Amino acid sequence: MAEGDLLWEPSKDDIASARITAYLEWLAERGKKFEDYDSLWRWSVSDLEGFWRSVWEYFGVRHSGRFSRALSSKRMPGAKWFEGTSLNYAEHMLGGKDGGPALIAVTEEGRREVSWHTLERETAALASWLEGNGVRRGDRVAAFVPNCPEAVVGMLATASIGAVWSSCSPDFGAPAVVDRFGQIKPKVLIAFERYRYGGKEFDRGTEVRSVARALPGLKKVITLEGGGFSTAWRDATSGRAKPRYRRVPFSDPLWILYSSGTTGLPKPIVHSQGGILLEHLKGVGLHNDVRRGDRLFWFTTTGWMMWNYVLGGLLHGSTVVLYDGSPVYPDAGAMWDLVDENEVTFAGVSAPYVAACAKSGLAPREGRSFRRLRGVGSTGSPLSPEGFEWLYAGVKRDLWVASMSGGTDVCTCFVGGCPTLPVYSGEIQCRWLGSSVMAYDEEGTSVVGETGELVVTEPMPSMPVRLWGDKGGSRYREAYFAAYPGVWTHGDWIKVTERGTCVIYGRSDSTIKRQGVRIGTADIYRTVESMKEVADSLAVEASDEGGRSYMVLFVQAAPGTVIGPKEVRRIQEKVRSDLSPRYVPDEVVPVTAVPRTMNGKKLEIPVKRLFSSGPANKGGFRKDDELFAEYARVVEELKRRWKL
Repeated sequence: MAEGDLLWEPSKDDIASARITAYLEWLAERGKKFEDYDSLWRWSVSDLEGFWRSVWEYFGVRHSGRFSRALSSKRMPGAKWFEGTSLNYAEHMLGGKDGGPALIAVTEEGRREVSWHTLERETAALASWLEGNGVRRGDRVAAFVPNCPEAVVGMLATASIGAVWSSCSPDFGAPAVVDRFGQIKPKVLIAFERYRYGGKEFDRGTEVRSVARALPGLKKVITLEGGGFSTAWRDATSGRAKPRYRRVPFSDPLWILYSSGTTGLPKPIVHSQGGILLEHLKGVGLHNDVRRGDRLFWFTTTGWMMWNYVLGGLLHGSTVVLYDGSPVYPDAGAMWDLVDENEVTFAGVSAPYVAACAKSGLAPREGRSFRRLRGVGSTGSPLSPEGFEWLYAGVKRDLWVASMSGGTDVCTCFVGGCPTLPVYSGEIQCRWLGSSVMAYDEEGTSVVGETGELVVTEPMPSMPVRLWGDKGGSRYREAYFAAYPGVWTHGDWIKVTERGTCVIYGRSDSTIKRQGVRIGTADIYRTVESMKEVADSLAVEASDEGGRSYMVLFVQAAPGTVIGPKEVRRIQEKVRSDLSPRYVPDEVVPVTAVPRTMNGKKLEIPVKRLFSSGPANKGGFRKDDELFAEYARVVEELKRRWKL
């Protein structure tokens, strides 16, 4: 099949039972009638106040205070939402829910269920402990933990008292963790000293102690077992306390996520309690069609925004299925076993994982019923037509495949699934409600049927309230609004088709995405260039038709040094230990020099364009340059070897 071929259509029963259908009926009762999704979307981005007020009322947002306007200022950045109201994200996650487990936690060694009562009790106990140890509204609580119930309790307890959450996964090296948490100066660190992956146990005690020592202003550390410098998790959560949810202004910080660029430290992105609440009510509820009694799963770590996003299932009374471990241990079908055995209704994977399953010849449908599985979401990178087709052939014929694309920057999707629309091969079903997504050409004109820069022309509630430590907001404006003032530029190539579907063609900037996590090359450069053998380096990413990411690291040897096989292994091990295994380049290539602009910026984008035969002369990289010829030769060899 080719891109654009019809793969699936929802049945009449699918459409009738979808939550977005109930929402449309609710709107119709209030005089707002829409004949199709496109007309609904156009209203949602032209009448922002009317749309977001409807989300607020439809989902029954609990709040204190009153607002006269849902959006009192449309300026970007700096939009003002629901001024005069106070609310609490954790209150909506927990308050009054019951029936079935809240969490199902699966590891490589076993499975456990956490009831709504237990989740709320432990959240209340930890919240009381945090307050008793001096954590107040606006203080930060950081976590260096695997994807486990304790992480969820930590986030909810932090949010419940109006403090600010931030997390990293345990495979990160200590320097990478400090680069992130060191900027926000947490009062409390939650850090587990062991995790298991691929059948092996990893001891992170040294890294935990190193991180704790390096964080300025840190008062307390919680570890799983406690002892010495830390409090045991059981001691921090064993107290008796009534659930209390401190309502804070709509724009108060909820959590800090990190999105790295090409220079400097990772950007600490501050999201608001109210903005995330509204966005996850809409996104998880209407677009992922998650309902009370459903089971929602996404393969993720605590260092990726999808961890924060998937917890939005708790807002809707669904069970969230957590997995901590390798998706291919003890065999390639392990994750599909999890989906089947735990009766998951909506499962989330990455496009590269789908491509790997297809390439291996895996057929999960064999020996598994997927009885309750309605939909599969895919994100992290574009899902190819072959990936779409494999999901239907290999998993389930009657399946809603919801390819999605968004970002850490907004902790949601701009474009993605809709349960009442058909699925076409290689295409994303729609632009999400409330997301005024356009494709801009080089002149800043919106185009249809052509590839352009993904921009958002109207504010969204979950856009960052700021970047932490960015006094005056200059870094925020430079990151998202420099290209088109007053218009959000995301850094992806997108095509909006005539029928309203979308195709994402990857990053338009020079950051790298691997396993769904955006990697800033600055992280890699700081690590690699700290080695005495390396004078300079440059990292770029390419991908094949199946969505598999390949990363090459070009390295310039220090004077008097040669980069040979031994040095290459040392570089890879340094990246693995100090940053993360996912940061390890597929190839390390010695070069005579790293190309730079006149003002010293590395020419990542021109080098990356060589992989797609794009206009490599842009950005100061001249085609008659000997250095260009050197890189062109290397790239051609890599393209041949990687079959790009």
